[in-house]
Amino acid sequence: MNSSTTNLVLAPDAAVDLHLHTIYSDGRWTPEQLMDYVLNEGFSLVAIADHDRADTVTVLQQLALDKHLPVLIAVEMTTLWRGEMTDVLCFGFDPNRNALNDLARDILRRQCENTQEVYENLQQRGHIPKHAHEELTTLLGKPSSQQPHELVALLKKHIGDTGEDSAGKIVWEAGCTFAANDIAAVVDAAHQSGAVCLIAHPGREDGFVNYDAQLLDQLRQEVLIDGLEVYYPVHTPAQTAMYLDYTHKHRLLTSSGSDSHNLDKKPIKYRADLSRHLLECVGIQIKA
Repeated sequence: MNSSTTNLVLAPDAAVDLHLHTIYSDGRWTPEQLMDYVLNEGFSLVAIADHDRADTVTVLQQLALDKHLPVLIAVEMTTLWRGEMTDVLCFGFDPNRNALNDLARDILRRQCENTQEVYENLQQRGHIPKHAHEELTTLLGKPSSQQPHELVALLKKHIGDTGEDSAGKIVWEAGCTFAANDIAAVVDAAHQSGAVCLIAHPGREDGFVNYDAQLLDQLRQEVLIDGLEVYYPVHTPAQTAMYLDYTHKHRLLTSSGSDSHNLDKKPIKYRADLSRHLLECVGIQIKA
């Protein structure tokens, strides 16, 4: 497979965004729309890191080559550490020895099983008509990361617009969960596949582990993580400074990403040199 980033050399101030999502996971961008947008905006490199989709590399790389846009091979894997959610960005894995795809397929299988169970529970509780079997088929055809959100949207359609919190509460009470892998298994599979692994949005608080230096120390005693997504829209200046200091102290990689899922949350132009060592690890040169 040809890579769109082969022999890529970037200026230090080249615009990059290393955390984007499309309809292949829970984004609303089609890959074509997203690539056209970043091309028109003057980005020099992006990474499409769809949740638990290590199987779309060939399609995305061919599209990137057709559009003459460098797109770094990446995936954001849903993981658990000590029972809590923590996402992991895996960059530069080899599609020909892709151990991550086995874990991603298992997540899809488990998410589909959970979706079917929740759907049947909602039917038994009278929230969804028992004759609407085609809805379940449609749900099960969605990417794993979309399925919990689609269950909430479906419930709102049947019971009326009671508000996201109310519908979401009913769905979670019916047993809905986000399928995830153990973080150690993901990091091991990524390293087997030639990737580097960074903790995504370590400072997020909405359902994820919110890392401080002490928690990062504990994590690194258990898992060989390669770095942190230091630059992220919801990180405070104090968090960014703390994560940057931590990566420098422990010689870890840094990345920068918007986590854009749609045009309402646009890609961000980060300087390439903010992620210099990460990009060099995956074969991309940054001019001195």
